[in-house]
Amino acid sequence: MVRRRDRFAGRWFGVKDTMKFPRRRFLQLSAYAAFPAVSRTACAQAYPMRPVRMMLGLSPGGSVDIVTRLIGQWLSQRLGQPFLVENRPGASGDIATEAVVRAPADGYTLLIVLAANAINATLHDKLKFSPIRDLAMVAGMVRVPNVMEVHPAVPAKTVPEFIAYAKANPGKLSFASGGNGSSLHVIGELFKMMAGIDMLHVPYRGGAPAMIDLLAGQVQVMFDTIPQGIEYIRDGKLRALAVTTATRSPALPDVPSMGDFVPGFEAGSWWGVAAPKHTPADIIDRLNSAFNAALADPKVRTRLAELGTTPLEFSPAEFGTFVEAETGKWAKVIKFSGAKEE
Repeated sequence: MVRRRDRFAGRWFGVKDTMKFPRRRFLQLSAYAAFPAVSRTACAQAYPMRPVRMMLGLSPGGSVDIVTRLIGQWLSQRLGQPFLVENRPGASGDIATEAVVRAPADGYTLLIVLAANAINATLHDKLKFSPIRDLAMVAGMVRVPNVMEVHPAVPAKTVPEFIAYAKANPGKLSFASGGNGSSLHVIGELFKMMAGIDMLHVPYRGGAPAMIDLLAGQVQVMFDTIPQGIEYIRDGKLRALAVTTATRSPALPDVPSMGDFVPGFEAGSWWGVAAPKHTPADIIDRLNSAFNAALADPKVRTRLAELGTTPLEFSPAEFGTFVEAETGKWAKVIKFSGAKEE
């Protein structure tokens, strides 16, 4: 009898058995082929099974860090695994972004997407990646107005007074930002362009270190996010001249809108969540539901309102469309302001 080896069954069999083999082998191969799909579905249903890292391209202590940790704590309690913020400042968030772009697409490494990601797509010519092409958008988090705040040593108490003071002292005022390409940077550039003034831009590795120098008077002005600056404004350590949105902010109801003094001026910051490009859709949908549930929680919404932010409850597709629109908008600002870097 001729004997052959069945490497799938792991035994010897005779020629008479070969008539049964094709069916047996077909069933075995079908089971192997089905396993990856079953495994992916099971993993998505069980996700997360270990801690999840949320990469943030800014230093600890800033407004984005505050809100991300607030939502991360909610997710940790509800999903049973830690959602940990990992700060990787530098290059206007590009260091953190590249780390996530190159991470395994398994849902355990996420990026806190910033307005800076939309800005950098145009600001830098030599990016090694595209935030829109190389990331899968997961969910929005919040939209937040920026506020033009000055050190008390600046004599101006209104935006018109500040513009007049800056024109009388060209190049002598410095405005701080969380880095080249941050929303704080380009909003300052937009103000310079529309107000027709000259100020020196001083970039920092995040909003928190920029705030330290603003409070110390090393720089004179910052177009800050409200969550970071609001307590200093309330305590009188900084003076708010205007919010950068079209209408006043409920968090600072006595502070006028920039558009009252610079017609057509409107800008703000936002952030959300993204994952590596090929993260399974089931995991992205699970994350999207979890982030939106956090934003809908009454306690979380109350705290976000106290910080002057507005929840951005998007589907993954809606958030992707939003980021594309923001990228196009800031491309126009960068082109006309001359802020583009090589």
